[in-house]
Formats: sequence, structure tokens, C-alpha cells
Amino acid sequence: MHNHQQTHPKLAQVRAILAKAEDPAASPEESQAYFAKAAHLMSKYGIERAMVAESLPETDKPTNRIMIEQGSYLLDRVNLLMSIVEALGGQSVRRRAYDPQTGKYVQKVEMYGYESVLDRAEMLYTSLLLQAFNGMEKGRPLPGESTTAYRKAWLSGFRSAVTKRLGVAERAAVEEADRQLGGKAELVLAKREDTIRAMFKAAHPKVRTAPKRRLTGSGWREGAEAGKRAELGTNTRLGSGRRQAFAR
Repeated sequence: MHNHQQTHPKLAQVRAILAKAEDPAASPEESQAYFAKAAHLMSKYGIERAMVAESLPETDKPTNRIMIEQGSYLLDRVNLLMSIVEALGGQSVRRRAYDPQTGKYVQKVEMYGYESVLDRAEMLYTSLLLQAFNGMEKGRPLPGESTTAYRKAWLSGFRSAVTKRLGVAERAAVEEADRQLGGKAELVLAKREDTIRAMFKAAHPKVRTAPKRRLTGSGWREGAEAGKRAELGTNTRLGSGRRQAFAR
């Protein structure tokens, strides 16, 4: 995880609250309350960083980072990460790579975004991945159904619901900031997204969209319901960016 997340007081506070939301001993109501508080702080952090950087660009620079993912349900992990990055106004690309130390293949995800965007994306990914795996393991496949197929479908449903909620939350955050700033926030954020898109296109001019996966498991609906709970409804606000996220 990027060092900035460990040093910025507001992000450190968000991380501590998310840890309470992730606790399996917490009731759903307690987890929602913790997550709502963390989301509110994260939203304020994202908007503040963007607006300060408009006057002081050195405080929040466009950058790229690489995360290496491995382990079970690898594509599902990577797709969740990339969806979160895009929902917050970043861009990403993945590629399969061989790790000679383990003798296994890993996924390298290269993420492009402003530092504050990638900080939030990494923090959200860590939290939501834990929530997803905790929920997935409680699911029950149909009689005779492959557990792996069920769980892949569950994770796909979870990701779909989470990213839709992030899109709604992003729009709400921008609208709230614009009411306070007289419309300036949306203009600043749109310019930042254009910068990241241009940076990404210059680095990866021939990147292709991966073909849609065909999942046959029955867990999609249950995963989607869990994803909706993780996002805490339409009042959750999570940051600084993408008005049209996941419209397609």
C-alpha cells in the first residue's frame, strides 16, 4: 500500500474506521454505521485534495502504480480493483505475468490516477475484498453446483453492485461540492479525468477491452445483494470524480 495512506491523518482515521466495519463480530447495522462514517471522511478528503491541487499542483500529482495480485479467484480480485479505480476517476490495465519465484502466474495491474484517487482506490479495494470474501464463503451453492462456479458468480454480482453504488456516490459528492463552490468542483474534476485519460492513452495506445466472461454459477444475485449492503445505500459518498461511472 502506498506510504501516503499511512501518513495522512484523515486517511489513517478512515482506515481505522474501516477496520471496525470489516470486523466479523460487528452486526450489519454496526458495520454500516462505521462504513458510512469512513465514506464521509473519504469523500471530504478526495474533494479537498482535488481543489487544493488546482492551486498547488505539487500536492496531488498524476501518477501510475503497479499492484501484483495472486491467489485464488485471481481475475475476480483484479476486476474488483480495476472497477474501483475507474469509478473514482482513474484508468487501469492488467496483464498476466509469470513469477519465477513461485512458478505461478500473477496479474499485474497498472493504475493511472492522481495520488489521492489511487490512495482511496487501494484503501477501498483492501476493505471491499475482505468483505467480499467473508460474504462469499457464507453463500450456499445449489445442490450439485460447483462451489467455484457459484463463488465466481457471487463475486461478479458483488462487484457489479459495488461499482454502481460508487458511481452514484461519486455524483453525489460532486453535486454537494458544487453547491458549496458554485460549480467549480465539476470543472476541476473533469479536467483531472481528461489528464489521466490522456496519460493512460499515451502509455497504452493499443490497449483492448478484455472479452466478457461467461459465468454460469447461481451466486450472482446473492453477491449483488451483499454489494448493495457494502455500499450502504444512496447517501454514501466516496470521493472526487466520475459522474458517468459504469453507465455502460
